[in-house]
Amino acid sequence: MNANLSSAHRILFLNTLAFTICFACWTLNGVLVTYLVDNNIFNWSVVETGWLLGIPILSGSIMRLPLGILTDKYGGKPVFSTLLLLCSIPLFLLYFADSYWIYLLLSVLFGMVGTAFAVGIAFTSAWYPKEWQGRALGIFGMGNAGAALTTFFAPTLLNYLSADDPENGWRMLPIIYGITLTIIGFIFLFFVENKKAAVQNKSVKQLLNPLSKIRVWRFGLYYFLVFGLFVAFSQWLLPYYVSVYQTTLVLAGLLTSAFSLPSGVIRAFGGYLSDKFGARKVMYWVLYSSLVLSGLLMLPKMEILTPGKGITAKKTGTVQTIEKDKIILDNGEFSISSKPEIPQQTSVLPKSFSWQEVLVKHNEKVQKKQLLAQGVTLIKFEAHIWVFSILVILIGIMWGIGKAAVYKHIPEYFPNEVGVVGGMVGLIGGLGGFIGPILFGYLLDFSGLWTSSWIFVFLVSALSLFWMNTIIKKMTHKEAPHIKDRIEHVNCNKD
Repeated sequence: MNANLSSAHRILFLNTLAFTICFACWTLNGVLVTYLVDNNIFNWSVVETGWLLGIPILSGSIMRLPLGILTDKYGGKPVFSTLLLLCSIPLFLLYFADSYWIYLLLSVLFGMVGTAFAVGIAFTSAWYPKEWQGRALGIFGMGNAGAALTTFFAPTLLNYLSADDPENGWRMLPIIYGITLTIIGFIFLFFVENKKAAVQNKSVKQLLNPLSKIRVWRFGLYYFLVFGLFVAFSQWLLPYYVSVYQTTLVLAGLLTSAFSLPSGVIRAFGGYLSDKFGARKVMYWVLYSSLVLSGLLMLPKMEILTPGKGITAKKTGTVQTIEKDKIILDNGEFSISSKPEIPQQTSVLPKSFSWQEVLVKHNEKVQKKQLLAQGVTLIKFEAHIWVFSILVILIGIMWGIGKAAVYKHIPEYFPNEVGVVGGMVGLIGGLGGFIGPILFGYLLDFSGLWTSSWIFVFLVSALSLFWMNTIIKKMTHKEAPHIKDRIEHVNCNKD
Protein backbone atom coordinates (compact mmCIF):
# COMPACT_ATOMS: atom_id res chain seq x y z
CA MET A 1 0.00 0.00 0.00
CA ASN A 2 2.82 2.41 0.90
CA ALA A 3 4.57 1.61 -2.38
CA ASN A 4 1.35 2.26 -4.29
CA LEU A 5 0.84 5.57 -2.51
CA SER A 6 4.45 6.53 -3.19
CA SER A 7 3.90 5.97 -6.92
CA ALA A 8 0.59 7.83 -6.73
CA HIS A 9 2.23 10.80 -5.02
CA ARG A 10 4.89 10.95 -7.76
CA ILE A 11 2.19 10.93 -10.44
CA LEU A 12 0.25 13.60 -8.51
CA PHE A 13 3.34 15.82 -8.42
CA LEU A 14 3.91 15.49 -12.18
CA ASN A 15 0.20 15.91 -12.93
CA THR A 16 0.03 19.07 -10.84
CA LEU A 17 3.24 20.45 -12.39
CA ALA A 18 1.97 19.78 -15.91
CA PHE A 19 -1.44 21.26 -15.12
CA THR A 20 0.17 24.39 -13.65
CA ILE A 21 2.22 24.92 -16.83
CA CYS A 22 -0.83 24.21 -19.00
CA PHE A 23 -2.92 26.72 -17.06
CA ALA A 24 -0.20 29.33 -17.43
CA CYS A 25 -0.23 28.77 -21.21
CA TRP A 26 -4.04 28.72 -21.31
CA THR A 27 -4.26 32.26 -19.88
CA LEU A 28 -1.37 33.66 -21.93
CA ASN A 29 -3.59 35.91 -24.02
CA GLY A 30 -4.70 37.84 -20.94
CA VAL A 31 -1.24 39.39 -20.68
CA LEU A 32 -0.03 39.22 -24.28
CA VAL A 33 -3.13 40.64 -25.99
CA THR A 34 -3.38 43.43 -23.40
CA TYR A 35 0.27 44.29 -24.06
CA LEU A 36 -0.18 44.28 -27.84
CA VAL A 37 -3.23 46.55 -27.69
CA ASP A 38 -1.85 48.85 -24.98
CA ASN A 39 1.34 49.42 -26.99
CA ASN A 40 -0.52 49.89 -30.29
CA ILE A 41 1.30 46.97 -31.91
CA PHE A 42 -2.09 45.74 -33.10
CA ASN A 43 -5.13 47.99 -33.35
CA TRP A 44 -7.79 45.62 -32.01
CA SER A 45 -11.14 46.84 -30.67
CA VAL A 46 -12.53 46.04 -27.21
CA VAL A 47 -14.78 43.36 -28.70
CA GLU A 48 -11.94 41.83 -30.76
CA THR A 49 -9.78 41.82 -27.63
CA GLY A 50 -12.56 40.06 -25.74
CA TRP A 51 -12.69 37.34 -28.41
CA LEU A 52 -8.93 36.81 -28.26
CA LEU A 53 -9.08 36.52 -24.48
CA GLY A 54 -11.95 34.06 -24.64
CA ILE A 55 -11.26 31.85 -27.65
CA PRO A 56 -8.47 29.72 -26.05
CA ILE A 57 -10.79 29.15 -23.12
CA LEU A 58 -13.53 27.96 -25.49
CA SER A 59 -11.39 25.40 -27.32
CA GLY A 60 -9.88 24.21 -24.05
CA SER A 61 -13.37 23.81 -22.57
CA ILE A 62 -15.38 22.12 -25.29
CA MET A 63 -12.70 19.46 -25.76
CA ARG A 64 -12.57 18.52 -22.08
CA LEU A 65 -15.32 15.96 -22.41
CA PRO A 66 -13.75 13.93 -25.28
CA LEU A 67 -10.29 14.19 -23.67
CA GLY A 68 -11.78 12.99 -20.38
CA ILE A 69 -13.32 9.99 -22.16
CA LEU A 70 -10.01 9.18 -23.85
CA THR A 71 -8.22 9.36 -20.50
CA ASP A 72 -10.71 7.00 -18.88
CA LYS A 73 -10.29 4.61 -21.83
CA TYR A 74 -6.53 4.74 -22.54
CA GLY A 75 -4.98 6.25 -19.41
CA GLY A 76 -3.36 9.61 -18.71
CA LYS A 77 0.17 9.02 -20.00
CA PRO A 78 -0.51 8.83 -23.77
CA VAL A 79 -3.25 11.48 -23.65
CA PHE A 80 -1.35 13.99 -21.52
CA SER A 81 1.99 13.64 -23.35
CA THR A 82 0.31 13.96 -26.77
CA LEU A 83 -1.66 17.00 -25.62
CA LEU A 84 1.43 18.78 -24.28
CA LEU A 85 3.52 18.18 -27.40
CA LEU A 86 0.79 19.10 -29.89
CA CYS A 87 -0.19 22.31 -28.07
CA SER A 88 3.41 23.54 -28.16
CA ILE A 89 3.23 23.78 -31.98
CA PRO A 90 0.76 26.72 -32.25
CA LEU A 91 2.72 28.53 -29.54
CA PHE A 92 5.84 28.29 -31.69
CA LEU A 93 3.83 29.48 -34.70
CA LEU A 94 2.63 32.59 -32.82
CA TYR A 95 6.09 33.96 -33.55
CA PHE A 96 4.93 34.52 -37.14
CA ALA A 97 1.45 35.92 -36.37
CA ASP A 98 0.90 39.22 -38.22
CA SER A 99 -2.90 39.59 -38.35
CA TYR A 100 -5.96 39.25 -36.15
CA TRP A 101 -7.30 36.11 -37.84
CA ILE A 102 -3.98 34.24 -37.73
CA TYR A 103 -3.64 35.11 -34.06
CA LEU A 104 -7.24 33.98 -33.47
CA LEU A 105 -6.68 30.63 -35.22
CA LEU A 106 -3.48 29.89 -33.30
CA SER A 107 -5.25 30.87 -30.06
CA VAL A 108 -7.91 28.26 -30.79
CA LEU A 109 -5.21 25.61 -31.23
CA PHE A 110 -3.01 26.37 -28.23
CA GLY A 111 -6.17 26.81 -26.14
CA MET A 112 -6.55 23.03 -26.32
CA VAL A 113 -4.02 22.93 -23.50
CA GLY A 114 -6.93 23.81 -21.21
CA THR A 115 -8.21 20.24 -21.53
CA ALA A 116 -5.36 19.26 -19.21
CA PHE A 117 -7.75 19.65 -16.30
CA ALA A 118 -10.06 16.82 -17.42
CA VAL A 119 -7.06 14.63 -18.28
CA GLY A 120 -5.30 15.28 -14.97
CA ILE A 121 -8.44 14.82 -12.83
CA ALA A 122 -9.12 11.40 -14.38
CA PHE A 123 -5.46 10.33 -14.29
CA THR A 124 -5.01 11.42 -10.66
CA SER A 125 -8.25 9.74 -9.58
CA ALA A 126 -7.17 6.46 -11.18
CA TRP A 127 -4.10 6.31 -8.92
CA TYR A 128 -5.74 7.00 -5.53
CA PRO A 129 -8.09 5.02 -3.26
CA LYS A 130 -11.40 6.56 -2.25
CA GLU A 131 -10.15 7.90 1.11
CA TRP A 132 -7.42 9.89 -0.68
CA GLN A 133 -9.55 11.31 -3.52
CA GLY A 134 -10.52 14.62 -1.90
CA ARG A 135 -6.98 15.54 -0.87
CA ALA A 136 -5.40 14.36 -4.11
CA LEU A 137 -7.85 16.20 -6.38
CA GLY A 138 -7.61 19.30 -4.19
CA ILE A 139 -3.83 19.32 -4.52
CA PHE A 140 -4.06 18.73 -8.27
CA GLY A 141 -6.51 21.62 -8.58
CA MET A 142 -3.88 23.96 -7.14
CA GLY A 143 -2.49 23.99 -10.67
CA ASN A 144 -5.00 26.80 -11.26
CA ALA A 145 -2.28 28.97 -9.78
CA GLY A 146 -0.59 28.72 -13.17
CA ALA A 147 -2.67 31.74 -14.12
CA ALA A 148 -0.74 33.70 -11.49
CA LEU A 149 2.57 32.63 -13.03
CA THR A 150 1.57 34.24 -16.30
CA THR A 151 0.17 37.45 -14.81
CA PHE A 152 3.16 37.77 -12.46
CA PHE A 153 6.10 36.96 -14.74
CA ALA A 154 4.86 37.59 -18.30
CA PRO A 155 4.59 41.43 -18.10
CA THR A 156 8.18 41.69 -16.84
CA LEU A 157 9.34 39.21 -19.47
CA LEU A 158 7.59 41.23 -22.18
CA ASN A 159 9.30 44.43 -21.07
CA TYR A 160 12.66 42.65 -21.08
CA LEU A 161 12.13 41.02 -24.48
CA SER A 162 10.91 44.28 -26.01
CA ALA A 163 13.68 46.49 -24.67
CA ASP A 164 15.73 46.26 -27.88
CA ASP A 165 12.88 45.51 -30.28
CA PRO A 166 9.61 47.15 -29.15
CA GLU A 167 7.68 45.98 -32.22
CA ASN A 168 8.64 42.30 -32.32
CA GLY A 169 10.23 41.43 -28.99
CA TRP A 170 6.91 40.03 -27.75
CA ARG A 171 7.15 37.17 -30.25
CA MET A 172 9.69 35.35 -28.07
CA LEU A 173 7.25 34.98 -25.17
CA PRO A 174 5.07 32.25 -26.79
CA ILE A 175 8.32 30.53 -27.87
CA ILE A 176 9.35 30.29 -24.21
CA TYR A 177 5.94 28.86 -23.35
CA GLY A 178 6.17 26.36 -26.22
CA ILE A 179 9.59 25.14 -25.09
CA THR A 180 8.28 24.64 -21.54
CA LEU A 181 5.33 22.57 -22.80
CA THR A 182 7.65 20.45 -24.92
CA ILE A 183 9.92 19.67 -21.96
CA ILE A 184 6.97 18.64 -19.77
CA GLY A 185 5.56 16.57 -22.64
CA PHE A 186 8.77 14.55 -22.99
CA ILE A 187 8.92 14.06 -19.20
CA PHE A 188 5.45 12.51 -19.36
CA LEU A 189 6.38 10.44 -22.37
CA PHE A 190 9.48 8.87 -20.84
CA PHE A 191 9.10 9.00 -17.05
CA VAL A 192 5.40 8.48 -16.25
CA GLU A 193 3.75 5.10 -15.69
CA ASN A 194 0.31 4.71 -17.26
CA LYS A 195 -2.85 3.64 -15.43
CA LYS A 196 -6.46 3.35 -16.63
CA ALA A 197 -9.78 3.67 -14.87
CA ALA A 198 -11.95 0.55 -14.81
CA VAL A 199 -14.15 1.67 -17.70
CA GLN A 200 -12.18 0.86 -20.84
CA ASN A 201 -14.63 -1.86 -21.96
CA LYS A 202 -17.70 0.37 -21.80
CA SER A 203 -19.36 1.73 -24.91
CA VAL A 204 -19.49 5.47 -25.58
CA LYS A 205 -23.20 5.42 -24.70
CA GLN A 206 -22.43 3.81 -21.36
CA LEU A 207 -19.63 6.29 -20.72
CA LEU A 208 -21.98 9.20 -21.39
CA ASN A 209 -24.83 7.80 -19.28
CA PRO A 210 -23.93 9.83 -16.13
CA LEU A 211 -24.58 13.03 -18.07
CA SER A 212 -28.32 12.32 -17.80
CA LYS A 213 -28.10 13.08 -14.07
CA ILE A 214 -29.23 16.61 -13.20
CA ARG A 215 -26.55 16.74 -10.51
CA VAL A 216 -23.90 16.97 -13.24
CA TRP A 217 -25.54 20.08 -14.70
CA ARG A 218 -26.09 21.65 -11.30
CA PHE A 219 -22.40 21.20 -10.51
CA GLY A 220 -21.69 22.67 -13.94
CA LEU A 221 -23.52 25.89 -13.07
CA TYR A 222 -21.58 26.27 -9.83
CA TYR A 223 -18.35 25.58 -11.68
CA PHE A 224 -19.29 28.14 -14.33
CA LEU A 225 -19.19 30.71 -11.53
CA VAL A 226 -16.26 29.62 -9.37
CA PHE A 227 -13.95 28.37 -12.11
CA GLY A 228 -15.15 29.87 -15.38
CA LEU A 229 -15.41 33.43 -14.11
CA PHE A 230 -12.15 32.95 -12.21
CA VAL A 231 -10.47 32.20 -15.55
CA ALA A 232 -12.29 35.12 -17.18
CA PHE A 233 -11.13 37.62 -14.57
CA SER A 234 -7.61 36.16 -14.55
CA GLN A 235 -7.41 37.76 -18.00
CA TRP A 236 -9.94 40.59 -17.80
CA LEU A 237 -8.42 42.19 -14.69
CA LEU A 238 -5.31 43.18 -16.63
CA PRO A 239 -7.06 45.60 -19.01
CA TYR A 240 -9.40 46.51 -16.12
CA TYR A 241 -6.56 47.81 -13.94
CA VAL A 242 -4.80 49.49 -16.88
CA SER A 243 -7.93 51.28 -18.10
CA VAL A 244 -9.77 52.09 -14.85
CA TYR A 245 -6.84 52.81 -12.54
CA GLN A 246 -4.21 53.77 -15.15
CA THR A 247 -1.66 51.33 -13.75
CA THR A 248 1.30 50.00 -15.69
CA LEU A 249 1.00 46.54 -17.21
CA VAL A 250 3.54 45.21 -14.70
CA LEU A 251 1.54 46.53 -11.71
CA ALA A 252 -1.69 45.26 -13.28
CA GLY A 253 -0.03 41.85 -13.61
CA LEU A 254 1.04 41.86 -9.96
CA LEU A 255 -2.46 42.81 -8.78
CA THR A 256 -4.04 40.20 -11.04
CA SER A 257 -1.63 37.61 -9.64
CA ALA A 258 -2.80 38.60 -6.16
CA PHE A 259 -6.27 37.53 -7.34
CA SER A 260 -5.38 34.31 -9.14
CA LEU A 261 -2.57 32.88 -6.97
CA PRO A 262 -4.47 32.57 -3.64
CA SER A 263 -7.52 31.29 -5.49
CA GLY A 264 -5.49 28.45 -6.99
CA VAL A 265 -3.46 27.59 -3.89
CA ILE A 266 -6.40 27.59 -1.48
CA ARG A 267 -8.21 24.92 -3.49
CA ALA A 268 -6.57 22.20 -1.39
CA PHE A 269 -7.93 23.89 1.75
CA GLY A 270 -11.34 23.96 0.08
CA GLY A 271 -11.14 20.18 -0.23
CA TYR A 272 -10.39 19.92 3.49
CA LEU A 273 -13.36 22.16 4.37
CA SER A 274 -15.63 20.10 2.11
CA ASP A 275 -14.51 16.90 3.85
CA LYS A 276 -15.06 18.41 7.28
CA PHE A 277 -18.29 20.41 6.85
CA GLY A 278 -19.84 18.98 3.69
CA ALA A 279 -19.67 20.28 0.14
CA ARG A 280 -23.13 21.83 0.13
CA LYS A 281 -22.51 23.87 3.28
CA VAL A 282 -19.22 25.08 1.84
CA MET A 283 -20.99 26.02 -1.41
CA TYR A 284 -23.49 28.07 0.61
CA TRP A 285 -20.59 30.03 2.11
CA VAL A 286 -19.04 30.50 -1.30
CA LEU A 287 -22.22 31.59 -3.09
CA TYR A 288 -23.31 34.04 -0.40
CA SER A 289 -19.80 35.50 -0.28
CA SER A 290 -19.73 35.79 -4.07
CA LEU A 291 -23.09 37.60 -4.00
CA VAL A 292 -22.02 40.11 -1.35
CA LEU A 293 -18.52 40.77 -2.73
CA SER A 294 -19.68 41.16 -6.35
CA GLY A 295 -22.38 43.53 -5.08
CA LEU A 296 -19.66 45.72 -3.58
CA LEU A 297 -17.39 45.43 -6.62
CA MET A 298 -20.09 46.46 -9.08
CA LEU A 299 -20.11 49.99 -7.62
CA PRO A 300 -18.13 52.04 -10.17
CA LYS A 301 -15.84 55.01 -9.80
CA MET A 302 -18.42 57.76 -10.21
CA GLU A 303 -19.58 61.29 -9.60
CA ILE A 304 -23.31 61.79 -9.00
CA LEU A 305 -24.65 65.32 -9.42
CA THR A 306 -28.04 65.67 -7.77
CA PRO A 307 -30.32 68.50 -6.53
CA GLY A 308 -29.57 69.54 -2.97
CA LYS A 309 -31.10 71.84 -0.36
CA GLY A 310 -32.26 75.11 -1.96
CA ILE A 311 -33.29 78.49 -0.53
CA THR A 312 -36.78 79.95 -1.00
CA ALA A 313 -38.17 83.40 -0.21
CA LYS A 314 -40.30 83.60 2.93
CA LYS A 315 -42.16 86.71 1.78
CA THR A 316 -42.68 88.73 -1.35
CA GLY A 317 -39.88 91.23 -1.73
CA THR A 318 -37.09 92.73 -3.85
CA VAL A 319 -33.49 91.60 -4.16
CA GLN A 320 -31.23 94.31 -2.79
CA THR A 321 -27.76 92.70 -2.86
CA ILE A 322 -26.20 89.45 -3.96
CA GLU A 323 -22.94 88.62 -2.22
CA LYS A 324 -20.67 85.58 -2.26
CA ASP A 325 -22.17 84.10 0.90
CA LYS A 326 -25.64 85.64 1.09
CA ILE A 327 -28.65 87.13 -0.68
CA ILE A 328 -30.13 90.31 0.86
CA LEU A 329 -33.80 91.19 0.25
CA ASP A 330 -35.58 94.32 1.45
CA ASN A 331 -37.30 92.18 4.10
CA GLY A 332 -34.47 89.84 5.16
CA GLU A 333 -31.30 88.05 4.19
CA PHE A 334 -30.40 84.44 3.38
CA SER A 335 -27.03 82.72 3.80
CA ILE A 336 -25.82 80.64 0.86
CA SER A 337 -23.05 78.06 0.60
CA SER A 338 -20.52 78.69 -2.12
CA LYS A 339 -19.07 75.86 -4.18
CA PRO A 340 -16.22 74.20 -2.26
CA GLU A 341 -12.94 73.12 -3.78
CA ILE A 342 -13.41 69.55 -4.96
CA PRO A 343 -10.25 67.41 -4.80
CA GLN A 344 -9.26 65.11 -7.63
CA GLN A 345 -9.16 62.18 -5.22
CA THR A 346 -11.20 61.63 -2.08
CA SER A 347 -11.11 59.16 0.77
CA VAL A 348 -11.93 55.48 0.50
CA LEU A 349 -15.60 56.03 1.36
CA PRO A 350 -18.01 58.10 -0.79
CA LYS A 351 -17.89 61.82 -0.01
CA SER A 352 -20.45 64.51 -0.76
CA PHE A 353 -20.00 68.21 -1.54
CA SER A 354 -22.95 70.61 -1.35
CA TRP A 355 -23.45 74.23 -2.37
CA GLN A 356 -26.09 76.66 -3.67
CA GLU A 357 -26.25 78.48 -6.98
CA VAL A 358 -28.07 81.83 -7.07
CA LEU A 359 -31.03 82.02 -9.48
CA VAL A 360 -32.21 85.63 -8.94
CA LYS A 361 -30.73 88.97 -10.05
CA HIS A 362 -30.19 92.36 -8.40
CA ASN A 363 -33.41 94.42 -8.01
CA GLU A 364 -35.53 91.42 -9.08
CA LYS A 365 -38.94 91.21 -7.43
CA VAL A 366 -39.54 87.76 -5.96
CA GLN A 367 -42.68 86.04 -4.76
CA LYS A 368 -43.26 84.14 -1.56
CA LYS A 369 -41.73 80.60 -1.75
CA GLN A 370 -39.86 81.46 -4.95
CA LEU A 371 -36.53 79.61 -5.31
CA LEU A 372 -33.73 82.09 -4.72
CA ALA A 373 -30.83 79.62 -4.96
CA GLN A 374 -30.89 76.03 -6.07
CA GLY A 375 -29.04 73.40 -4.07
CA VAL A 376 -26.46 71.18 -5.72
CA THR A 377 -24.90 68.05 -4.22
CA LEU A 378 -21.99 66.16 -5.75
CA ILE A 379 -21.35 62.62 -4.47
CA LYS A 380 -17.85 61.48 -5.38
CA PHE A 381 -16.86 57.82 -5.08
CA GLU A 382 -13.31 56.79 -5.93
CA ALA A 383 -13.66 52.97 -5.74
CA HIS A 384 -10.14 53.07 -4.33
CA ILE A 385 -7.73 50.69 -6.05
CA TRP A 386 -6.58 49.03 -2.82
CA VAL A 387 -10.12 48.49 -1.52
CA PHE A 388 -11.05 47.14 -4.95
CA SER A 389 -8.01 44.84 -4.95
CA ILE A 390 -8.78 43.47 -1.47
CA LEU A 391 -12.36 42.68 -2.50
CA VAL A 392 -11.09 41.02 -5.69
CA ILE A 393 -8.64 38.86 -3.70
CA LEU A 394 -11.40 37.84 -1.29
CA ILE A 395 -13.80 36.79 -4.04
CA GLY A 396 -10.97 34.87 -5.72
CA ILE A 397 -10.27 33.01 -2.47
CA MET A 398 -13.94 32.09 -2.06
CA TRP A 399 -14.09 30.87 -5.66
CA GLY A 400 -10.96 28.77 -5.02
CA ILE A 401 -12.70 27.08 -2.08
CA GLY A 402 -15.80 26.61 -4.23
CA LYS A 403 -13.83 24.87 -6.99
CA ALA A 404 -12.80 22.15 -4.55
CA ALA A 405 -16.32 21.86 -3.15
CA VAL A 406 -17.79 21.28 -6.62
CA TYR A 407 -15.35 18.48 -7.42
CA LYS A 408 -15.51 16.89 -3.97
CA HIS A 409 -18.36 14.51 -4.83
CA ILE A 410 -17.50 13.48 -8.40
CA PRO A 411 -15.29 10.47 -7.51
CA GLU A 412 -17.85 9.44 -4.85
CA TYR A 413 -20.91 9.54 -7.08
CA PHE A 414 -19.16 8.53 -10.33
CA PRO A 415 -16.00 6.63 -9.30
CA ASN A 416 -15.50 4.99 -12.70
CA GLU A 417 -16.58 7.96 -14.83
CA VAL A 418 -14.48 10.73 -13.29
CA GLY A 419 -13.09 11.69 -16.69
CA VAL A 420 -16.53 11.95 -18.29
CA VAL A 421 -18.31 13.76 -15.47
CA GLY A 422 -15.29 15.87 -14.58
CA GLY A 423 -14.90 16.69 -18.27
CA MET A 424 -18.52 17.81 -18.60
CA VAL A 425 -18.48 19.86 -15.40
CA GLY A 426 -15.16 21.33 -16.52
CA LEU A 427 -16.61 22.04 -19.96
CA ILE A 428 -19.57 23.95 -18.52
CA GLY A 429 -17.28 25.78 -16.12
CA GLY A 430 -14.76 26.51 -18.83
CA LEU A 431 -17.49 28.14 -20.91
CA GLY A 432 -17.55 30.83 -18.24
CA GLY A 433 -13.90 31.51 -19.00
CA PHE A 434 -14.75 31.77 -22.69
CA ILE A 435 -18.00 33.74 -22.42
CA GLY A 436 -16.67 36.03 -19.70
CA PRO A 437 -14.14 38.22 -21.56
CA ILE A 438 -16.32 38.38 -24.70
CA LEU A 439 -19.46 39.24 -22.73
CA PHE A 440 -17.53 41.73 -20.60
CA GLY A 441 -16.35 43.42 -23.80
CA TYR A 442 -19.91 43.71 -25.13
CA LEU A 443 -21.24 44.91 -21.76
CA LEU A 444 -18.51 47.55 -21.58
CA ASP A 445 -19.21 48.61 -25.15
CA PHE A 446 -22.96 48.87 -24.45
CA SER A 447 -22.97 50.42 -20.98
CA GLY A 448 -19.65 52.23 -20.80
CA LEU A 449 -19.22 50.73 -17.30
CA TRP A 450 -16.20 48.59 -16.50
CA THR A 451 -18.09 47.35 -13.44
CA SER A 452 -20.74 45.78 -15.67
CA SER A 453 -18.65 42.59 -15.48
CA TRP A 454 -19.27 42.43 -11.72
CA ILE A 455 -22.99 42.94 -12.29
CA PHE A 456 -22.89 39.76 -14.36
CA VAL A 457 -21.10 37.93 -11.52
CA PHE A 458 -23.77 39.16 -9.11
CA LEU A 459 -26.55 37.77 -11.33
CA VAL A 460 -24.85 34.36 -11.75
CA SER A 461 -24.28 34.15 -7.99
CA ALA A 462 -27.93 34.98 -7.36
CA LEU A 463 -29.08 32.35 -9.88
CA SER A 464 -26.88 29.67 -8.30
CA LEU A 465 -28.17 30.51 -4.84
CA PHE A 466 -31.76 30.43 -6.09
CA TRP A 467 -31.30 26.93 -7.47
CA MET A 468 -29.53 25.60 -4.40
CA ASN A 469 -31.48 27.42 -1.71
CA THR A 470 -34.99 27.30 -3.16
CA ILE A 471 -35.44 24.40 -5.56
CA ILE A 472 -33.07 21.83 -4.02
CA LYS A 473 -34.02 22.59 -0.43
CA LYS A 474 -37.76 22.44 -1.13
CA MET A 475 -37.39 19.18 -3.04
CA THR A 476 -35.29 17.63 -0.27
CA HIS A 477 -37.74 18.69 2.44
CA LYS A 478 -40.68 17.34 0.44
CA GLU A 479 -39.17 13.95 -0.43
CA ALA A 480 -37.12 13.26 2.73
CA PRO A 481 -37.81 15.74 5.55
CA HIS A 482 -36.16 13.50 8.15
CA ILE A 483 -32.74 13.83 6.43
CA LYS A 484 -32.92 17.44 5.22
CA ASP A 485 -30.27 18.59 7.71
CA ARG A 486 -27.82 15.78 6.92
CA ILE A 487 -28.27 15.49 3.14
CA GLU A 488 -24.55 16.20 2.77
CA HIS A 489 -23.77 12.62 3.60
CA VAL A 490 -26.53 10.89 1.68
CA ASN A 491 -25.74 9.65 -1.82
CA CYS A 492 -29.09 10.58 -3.33
CA ASN A 493 -29.19 10.67 -7.12
CA LYS A 494 -32.45 12.61 -7.35
CA ASP A 495 -30.92 16.04 -6.98
